[in-house]
Amino acid sequence: MFEEPYRWTEAVGNRRAYVDAQFAQGSPVVAVSYRGGILLATVQRGIPKLYEIYDRIALAGMGHPADLETLRATALDMAHVEGFSRSPSDVTVMRLVKYALAPVVKRAYEELFRAPLVAKVLLAQVSQQGSQDVFVTLDYDGVFDQSGGRAVLGATPAVADAMLKRLDRAGSMADAPLDVALPAALRAWAVGDLAQREDREPDPPTDDAVEAHLKTICAERGLEVALLDREAAGVSKYRPLKSAEIADVLVPWLGPDAAAR
Repeated sequence: MFEEPYRWTEAVGNRRAYVDAQFAQGSPVVAVSYRGGILLATVQRGIPKLYEIYDRIALAGMGHPADLETLRATALDMAHVEGFSRSPSDVTVMRLVKYALAPVVKRAYEELFRAPLVAKVLLAQVSQQGSQDVFVTLDYDGVFDQSGGRAVLGATPAVADAMLKRLDRAGSMADAPLDVALPAALRAWAVGDLAQREDREPDPPTDDAVEAHLKTICAERGLEVALLDREAAGVSKYRPLKSAEIADVLVPWLGPDAAAR
């Protein structure tokens, strides 16, 4: 009888090791506030990872597609119920995380006779002023964290920390245009993707390694970039960017001819 708490702790630890391993092949996500709103960027590996949830709110995720869809649908349902029964201004990322997403994720993680959700998500909410933009990340065990200015998703806390340090090195993007914020976000993404490929505690990659990795990735896979446009007309602020809109940003890695395709 006295062994049961220890068995439960050991089982939860085993689940953590299992879930961590599943994220190693995932694509990191970067979100930053910039002059025009909020930028979200990742590399698509077959299935979209960026979604509109409500007028001012976007969701990005990494993990198993079915589990991400479960969380996306949960967030959508609550957002629209809240918006209808209360008001659109009552729909916030913190309410969605606290009362809809975190309880679902925590319950799945701690109930040892069911599979955990192999998913972690980032929610961003754009405001009229960049200093009031809100970012919340939710881990697979139900732990969530709120931040301002930027947020990332990586396979492990060490990977996420390396990505944040790269963003901090680039400086605040609050007053930067999109053509400055996007390259900074992509370089932070590359730092995370390279770190996830290491079997040990990641070392910061060199600038040359980051540039070479982006050159390879941009040539082989499609970037997925979306905005929460602060100045967009109408209530919906979410807008995915087309390839032509980011072609100029890709010139350093693909050259002018390839980027314009």
